[in-house]
Amino acid sequence: MKLSQWAKREGIHYQTAWKWFKQGLIPNSRQMPTGSIFVDDAPSTKETKTFIYCRVSNFSKKAEMEYQVVRCSEFCSKSGIPVQKVFKEVASGMNDSRRELWKMINSNPTRIVVEHKDRLSRFGFVYLKNLLAKLGCEIVVINESVEDREDLLKDMVSIIYSFCARLYGMRRAYNKAQKIREIAAQ
Repeated sequence: MKLSQWAKREGIHYQTAWKWFKQGLIPNSRQMPTGSIFVDDAPSTKETKTFIYCRVSNFSKKAEMEYQVVRCSEFCSKSGIPVQKVFKEVASGMNDSRRELWKMINSNPTRIVVEHKDRLSRFGFVYLKNLLAKLGCEIVVINESVEDREDLLKDMVSIIYSFCARLYGMRRAYNKAQKIREIAAQ
């Protein structure tokens, strides 16, 4: 394969690969009389890190998270995918500050396995998938939704849920502040 293809597969810039070739650091590489550089197709030296990510929205569904772990682990073992770590989290899919999700992403995975795409993110899944693909990480969704209508319905419910949670959260904070003012005024 060409040096540019090899560099892309290895996740390095072409200029870095060219410097490595000039220093003799790329085994099985050769330069043709035309100047083209070829590298014999050898398996990638990049370490693969596969993580499973399971999430539930609240503590009352914590047992469901263990079922997710089992189903994802079975999928990986049947597919011959070795798993390095399982990340479990109890948090809303609308929350951007999920500690375990960020810990997993910062560990530079090459593959993330989730049962459903909404376990990873309620909104912006395609953006997240494309961004991680650019960083060399593949997202494997075990049960992809077949119908767009079902996805749209879930998204609509998520939006309504999010706005209601914010509205009631603000109302609760306002009521607590009112009680504190009443107690302070006495």
